[in-house]
Amino acid sequence: MSNYTFAPMPPTNAENNVYATWENGFSKEELDEISSYCEQRLVLSAATIDREENSGTAPEWRKSQTGWISNNDSTAWFYDKMAYIARNINSLFYRFDLYGFQEDMQYAVYGSGGDHYDWHIDSGATTVVPRKLSFSLQLSHPLDYEGGNLEFMIGKNVDVVRRERGLIVAFPAYRLHRVTPVTKGIRKSIVVWTTGPQFR
Repeated sequence: MSNYTFAPMPPTNAENNVYATWENGFSKEELDEISSYCEQRLVLSAATIDREENSGTAPEWRKSQTGWISNNDSTAWFYDKMAYIARNINSLFYRFDLYGFQEDMQYAVYGSGGDHYDWHIDSGATTVVPRKLSFSLQLSHPLDYEGGNLEFMIGKNVDVVRRERGLIVAFPAYRLHRVTPVTKGIRKSIVVWTTGPQFR
């Protein structure tokens, strides 16, 4: 059987497919461009939660500022790169049926006043189209902040994702995860959801 590779395989990692990581998907210059766009073009507001029994702001559970990155002439290249990475991670680890991005990408800023997002899943009951894979792109350098760890609950254990600027973490939207309180500095990230038909 012949093996024909279309593109170099970047470093990836996944343990039991709980989450996978993708390194060096964006250059330093591209990360700077994304950060600059978000800081200059987006209007931020208090993050909200969306649950059947409780919607709106709930700082005891989720405290941060968020803005939304639409697909436009300035961001099309970013959407294209994220789509490439999403397709590759999905084919390597999950093989979900996916439609693509049907929501704007979320820019999240966690400040030093204990900003956090407690345990939650992304595939909420109120989402119009089922979210299937979530992606988190770390924009901040690890030395820019303290706390603010992205963590996953795996059985009774908590797994802490390593901190690296530009690292993309992918995980099924039904995985329980959180961002711990930021105690110093500012943590910035972008969250992307891919959608698809209901799991069956």
